[in-house]
Amino acid sequence: MASRIKVIHAPSVIGMDENPVDAIRKKKDSSIMVAFDLVKAGEASSVVSAGNSGATLAAAIRKLGRLKNVARPGLASIFPTLKGPVVIMDVGANVECRPVHLYQFGVMASGFSRLYKVDMPRVGLLTIGEESGKGNNLVKEAYALLKKSSLNFIGNIEGRDVFQGDVDVIVCDGFVGNICLKISEGLAEVAMKMLRDEIGKSTMAKIGYLLARPAFMKFRRRVDYAEYGGAPLLGIKGTGIICHGKSSAFAIKNALLEAMEMEKININEVITRDLLVEDVGLGGGV
Repeated sequence: MASRIKVIHAPSVIGMDENPVDAIRKKKDSSIMVAFDLVKAGEASSVVSAGNSGATLAAAIRKLGRLKNVARPGLASIFPTLKGPVVIMDVGANVECRPVHLYQFGVMASGFSRLYKVDMPRVGLLTIGEESGKGNNLVKEAYALLKKSSLNFIGNIEGRDVFQGDVDVIVCDGFVGNICLKISEGLAEVAMKMLRDEIGKSTMAKIGYLLARPAFMKFRRRVDYAEYGGAPLLGIKGTGIICHGKSSAFAIKNALLEAMEMEKININEVITRDLLVEDVGLGGGV
């Protein structure tokens, strides 16, 4: 294994609280910038980072650029559901979006869902009601684009539907998606803490836990973000995965495996082809 690992010196560090744009401009020798330089030069194929997420996003777009026809790259995240994983995009890269961005998120996330052996991913648009007229103007116009496309678009879904497993892809802007992501992470942590607190209150509860421990451990794995590694940045000329700032070694390992799988399915070729097909089907210039 040691023969396959090469350490590249990067003397500067971009702090978690630094302004992303200023940081990548001033610290060209930081690990984030050096990593994307290696991808651009063909010396590496992917970047996995648990550092400043804004700086990682900015560096990826600045150094590698966007794929053809991609209006804006976006961050995808994998959520556990009752019936398997669901891909949600965008979860923070684009706080302000236009309808075309949400439409393209649906296309890119559908391509990414192939990692999970989904041939015809069901796409849902996250909003405040199932009816087609529910939501703000952004959602309504994005609905029209998604409906017109050849995607397997099933319509609007509400927040309560996210974890049901009735869709494979959920589309939303980065503002809504990031809130959804953080609420989900917080809820999982609180649920586990509440469970531990209740178990510690009585001897009978402790005995019951010991008997049911295998089931509890399986549940914990199902809701643990570390199982999914990190959030892939889709739409860039390369592969980039952004991990949680407090990622464990297990999470980083899974992010590395995720990057390898993305390379295996040629995710960027899939996205480029699918966007071209969809653009033609919608008459171009969406």
